[in-house]
Amino acid sequence: MPVLFVTIPLPPAPPGGEYGWAVWSSDGRKLRSQGSAVPALLPTSEEVTLCVPAAALSWHQLTLPQGSMSSAVRLRSVLNGLLEDRLLDEPEQLHFALEPDAAVGTPVWVAACNRIWLRSAVQAIEGAGRRVTRIVPEFTPQPAGAPTMAFAIGEPDDPRLVICGTDGVTLLPLDHAGLALAGTLPESTPTLAEPAVAELAESLLQRRVPIVKPAARWLQASRSAWDLAQFDLASTGRARASKKAAAIWRTVWHGPQWRAARWGVGVLVVAQLIGINAWAWKERSALEAKRTAVRSILTQTFPAVQLVVDAPVQMAREVASLQQATGDVSTNDLEPMLGALATSLPPGRIPTAIDYNAGQLRLRGLGLKTEEVNNIAGTLSARGYSARSEGDLFLVQAETPR
Repeated sequence: MPVLFVTIPLPPAPPGGEYGWAVWSSDGRKLRSQGSAVPALLPTSEEVTLCVPAAALSWHQLTLPQGSMSSAVRLRSVLNGLLEDRLLDEPEQLHFALEPDAAVGTPVWVAACNRIWLRSAVQAIEGAGRRVTRIVPEFTPQPAGAPTMAFAIGEPDDPRLVICGTDGVTLLPLDHAGLALAGTLPESTPTLAEPAVAELAESLLQRRVPIVKPAARWLQASRSAWDLAQFDLASTGRARASKKAAAIWRTVWHGPQWRAARWGVGVLVVAQLIGINAWAWKERSALEAKRTAVRSILTQTFPAVQLVVDAPVQMAREVASLQQATGDVSTNDLEPMLGALATSLPPGRIPTAIDYNAGQLRLRGLGLKTEEVNNIAGTLSARGYSARSEGDLFLVQAETPR
């Protein structure tokens, strides 16, 4: 299933403005298409990831007090109080989002942006029939111990330098003044540049800078654990849990770090299928060998049988015919039936009428109860006969060989 990435135009953007977009394959290996369009003309996709530009976000690190995460309302109130002195706008006008797995008592990052602008963008996209599953920041602070990274982005008339470090995300103009504010970047600092500003970045930094396309940066941003859809943009715990589960699934199914595990599971499944098929083939071969042996016994014992359809039934018939020809009795004859029945009937039960025809014995006048019929049928079954009652009539006949 292809994944659609949409980037929001910077505020103040009109609701009907154009949004940048890119469609990647489900495994993130192939960029299928990209462009810009109004929400109604965006490509159709079941999964839309919204990317918030770096210029629209501010980053703040703080420590949450005990009890602040007991509810979303209380957490929002705590954030308003802690960030009030750090913000240029009123806290009520901003949307806040905490870093993944935030906990009280430890420093956590909080991203802030214009609430009305972000909500309007989400409503415009979802109003066009595209469901937003995640909202991710274009850039995020680096985790503790990770190296600082630099990105040259934008257009020739508005070049920007983004520095992502453990102290936050800094957005500066891509010029000598911006570099002076950033300080001296070590030669080992990983740096990437968009095609439109790559030449300018190399001229300022005095070294070659690898090129990265915006669509590739959006894809990389989606692989972080960040999701800005919090508080009023994720109003229920179920919605947050669903998005978190979806993010875990995407990471496991498409993340390159899970590729070896996916291959291992695939090999295990294939091995199991091969093993099951091999076992089934072995069982079928053994069953067919038994059937062949039974047919061979029948044709060798009774050479007159040329076509074998049901070996046990045909063998029983041939044995019965041979017994009749030699004058021997079989289970289908009257005498063995009467002998088996005589040892099974309750004392004092004597039939008033006996009829025998074509291997079936009929008796009347026994006056058997249901429990007695069941006991007699069980006793006769052990001796190769079936028995049942039909009103005053009691029927006995030899069971058909299986």
